[in-house]
Amino acid sequence: MFHKGFGLVTLGSACFAVMTVSGATAAHANALVPHRAVYDLELKDASDRSGIAGMYGRMVYEFNGSACAGYTVSFRFVTQVDTGEEVRLTDQQTTTYEDLKNGNFRFLTRSFTDEKLDKEVRGTAHEEKAGVKVELTAPDKREIELAASRFPTAHMMEVISRAKKGESLFEARIFDGSDSGDKTLITSTFVGKSRKPTADEPDAGKAGKLSGDNYWPVTISYFNDDKSGDALPIYRMSFKLYENGITRDLTMDYGDFVLSGKLADLEVFKSEDCK
Repeated sequence: MFHKGFGLVTLGSACFAVMTVSGATAAHANALVPHRAVYDLELKDASDRSGIAGMYGRMVYEFNGSACAGYTVSFRFVTQVDTGEEVRLTDQQTTTYEDLKNGNFRFLTRSFTDEKLDKEVRGTAHEEKAGVKVELTAPDKREIELAASRFPTAHMMEVISRAKKGESLFEARIFDGSDSGDKTLITSTFVGKSRKPTADEPDAGKAGKLSGDNYWPVTISYFNDDKSGDALPIYRMSFKLYENGITRDLTMDYGDFVLSGKLADLEVFKSEDCK
């Protein structure tokens, strides 16, 4: 059953990196523009096993900051889910801060059902020589040592950097604080060739000055980072990616059901210059 958004996928948080976090340069980082994107969500497909008769909602993604000050992402994913027997309102609210220069990451996610808090996950992560050290403060206080991973903004930079080089397929391990904030994910990313929008792309016109620009079609599959041998992804996300990190025309495949997200509104903010 549906229980979360798309892991900060950061889709940019999109959330959505060829250098490690500590190796990210200001030139690459400044390519990502601060912006606020709103997406209308609707159910594209659902199996009988999903228990979902209908679903629609809205996603709001806000990306701010700079390479020197760090990047903040505010993400809200609200859906109304019809199971055929009842209608439930789910609301996931996530805020993250990523300091690329020092390899630090903070995360807070609150998940609500019918306006009642179901779960809160809060913590910090820091890149160390041996890997990533995570310190959770909610729902329980504990420390976890994880394998070396990229944080979400750094991963998005890698996607864009590889796309510019014409590299179509690569894998990476990421940590984004999703679920219980205590594990990494393996990602497999496919980047198609740059193309211009066609007349049958309904949300291209919502991209403002970008509406006629080239984009890359991107698909990222997320896998559990364990030894279970499960070859199936936890979920898969496809989207159209602009060079500055803005995305549109989302497809979120959770296996038992698929959501589509069309760009409904886009506001681009003034970029902050590093001093």
